[in-house]
Amino acid sequence: MKVLFIGGTGIISSACSELAVKRGIELHILNRGLNRKIDAPKKAVVFHADIRNEPGKVSEYVKGNSFDAVVDWVAFTSKDIEQDIKIFSGRTRQFVFISSTTVYQKPPQNYIMTENTPLENPFSEYARNKIACEKRLVEAYARKGFPVTIIRPSLTYGLSQIPLCAGSWNYPYTLIHRMKSGKKVIVPGDGTSLWTVTWNADFAKGLVGLLGNKKAIGEAFHITSDEVLTWNQIFLEAGRAAGVVPKLIHIPSDLLSAYIPRLNASLIGDKINSVVFDNSKIKGFVPDFKCEVKWADGVKKAVKWHEMLTSRCAIDKEADKMYDKIIASYEKAFPRKLSF
Repeated sequence: MKVLFIGGTGIISSACSELAVKRGIELHILNRGLNRKIDAPKKAVVFHADIRNEPGKVSEYVKGNSFDAVVDWVAFTSKDIEQDIKIFSGRTRQFVFISSTTVYQKPPQNYIMTENTPLENPFSEYARNKIACEKRLVEAYARKGFPVTIIRPSLTYGLSQIPLCAGSWNYPYTLIHRMKSGKKVIVPGDGTSLWTVTWNADFAKGLVGLLGNKKAIGEAFHITSDEVLTWNQIFLEAGRAAGVVPKLIHIPSDLLSAYIPRLNASLIGDKINSVVFDNSKIKGFVPDFKCEVKWADGVKKAVKWHEMLTSRCAIDKEADKMYDKIIASYEKAFPRKLSF
């Protein structure tokens, strides 16, 4: 099987690239060559180009190849999708669009998420753009038979990411550093909402298992772990991985969003809502799909990986200062003698 990944060296896609090559897939990776953290597998064919700014160059490459599947990891707007449809129509037997579970209805009317959960998120522009992408692809499939399969990851991580809620995505060791320094760490809300984090190599088994599957054409799937945890549990396990008992402080999400506006989408539009993903559909299409890495084990691996090199333990100093400011302001609002 011959497959093209547009992207292929990100946190999620790199695990899928590794598994695809391991399973004997002839993998072509098209990207800009800017990711210095993760290298493409040695057996992959790598072609450097920017699909958004160099569509002609990409079209020429595609004309010289015929793919069983194309996976676009870097399409975020309907404009990107129009470009993909133009380039890949008649050039692939399957086009896989990477969407997100953030597209699901927020706030949810039912905490159990299936692929039939309504797509509606007024809090997140990112989610609304992904919804627009999905709608355009479904239309292209219905009208012209464009062979789309839609994939919706949830919060997926690997060695290079420690996905703590309201943390620094670019400097993931920041909250671990706070824990180890004895500083308080913010958990949005009361920390009891339910959530799921998924190890990237586990996700890969679902994604790669769908490649070349004719029955998956015209279908949408979310691919997540079955392990359901509260945010309190997620933070406490991260502390254990760091060898400390973290000092957690619970702060309302709307207050956090007032201080850090970007959190409105990621918190109120996503992570403070209790969700449990029903993975029956992906398991039906990919029988060997099973998530084996529990959060307690995965976060240990991620913390250990970061601590192997000092450079990986860099922290977001501005975010760290903001956390201190938010905590100080929040605690100031309580009477000094108030005890819990």
